Amino acid sequence: MTEPAGWKPGTLDDVLEHVDVRNKDKAVEMVLSVTEGRGIVPQSEVFNKRVATEDTSKYKVLQPFDIAWNPYLLWTGAIGQWLRDSAGVTSPVYPVFRVREGQDARFWGMVLEGGVLTPYFDSRAIGSIARRRRTTIPVFKEAPIFIPPRPTQERIVKIIGAVDDQIAALESEVSTARRLLNSVLAEHFATVMGKPQRIVDLCSHVVGGVWGKPEGEGEVDRLALGPRIYAPGTTDFVTGGSPVRSFTTKQADTRTVREQDIILERSGGSPEQPVGRVAIAGPGLAPCVPTDFQRLMRVEPERALPKWVFWRLRHDWVSGLTRNYSRRTTGITNLSVKEYIAREVPVPSPEEQAALVERAAAVDALVITLRAEATSLRQVRAGLLSGLLDRAITIESAELEVA
Repeated sequence: MTEPAGWKPGTLDDVLEHVDVRNKDKAVEMVLSVTEGRGIVPQSEVFNKRVATEDTSKYKVLQPFDIAWNPYLLWTGAIGQWLRDSAGVTSPVYPVFRVREGQDARFWGMVLEGGVLTPYFDSRAIGSIARRRRTTIPVFKEAPIFIPPRPTQERIVKIIGAVDDQIAALESEVSTARRLLNSVLAEHFATVMGKPQRIVDLCSHVVGGVWGKPEGEGEVDRLALGPRIYAPGTTDFVTGGSPVRSFTTKQADTRTVREQDIILERSGGSPEQPVGRVAIAGPGLAPCVPTDFQRLMRVEPERALPKWVFWRLRHDWVSGLTRNYSRRTTGITNLSVKEYIAREVPVPSPEEQAALVERAAAVDALVITLRAEATSLRQVRAGLLSGLLDRAITIESAELEVA
């Protein structure tokens, strides 16, 4: 950044103080994770199981607006500010900082979460192993910054906060649309009439996933699907971020995903989230296969519409029915797929199936549109914050934009 008028050069040590308060009496129960891209969030929102030790007496306490970072991944953006109303605890490994008096706490959280200093942290990280490159506390404290006057900090927070409010409004609309979708599904499956048939009998092909070998060590390379395909909560999934693995020709031939194949989650889940999520393949996917904790289900269109079966399974998961077919072992939940898909469900006429698919698709499309708008707005936010911090965008013009 160039030095803006009225902004004083300094270091993070000028605006943040290192704090180390431990949860000695275990009074604080909420365990927090420091993530790349999402900031600080409750651990339960990141993992399907508890990864913290039962004894959290050595964990560090974060008060609202405290900042924490992962010393091994700070160079990738693993830093955040705790923004909820109550205290939480995080790993003893994570350094915790508090904004000094006279500074706007949220402003410095935005600066650090916005990635302005990530290139600096990347250049100063120690180590040659990518995921273990470490940033020391002295290096963090020495990070060069420009410190705007307090009123300027507050104006920038207000501008970015207005964009955050718009993003939150879109996310609220997404939640409303998803509730509508769940209502549509619940109404249909509560009243549907038809000949009872086993779910497995509606399929022409059901096969378990495989993890395969490292890329290039087998006969055929494919993208290996993982739990991230269920994250969007919509119908079609994408393969972005999936690793390439190697398989035998036979493994690939029987497992390569085709359009309208359903990928059922066999293992995962948590006390809060049941196992049994589903995703359905859309057109144009790169060659990919399900992995060990998944099942590929290929519905025979002459027996049932694949998307109708998908919505049936999606409804069963949302309503918690999959818990009746689940067993917990070694900290994760396994779905008894054989029992789950051997159950009978009423299968209505093709016309009724098509009507449900059409209604669900309309709401699902709305969810996708709203999520895309929220993603676009987050990109605008990042550019706006960066522009305000390096003065490429004036505060006055930004205030007019968000007014």
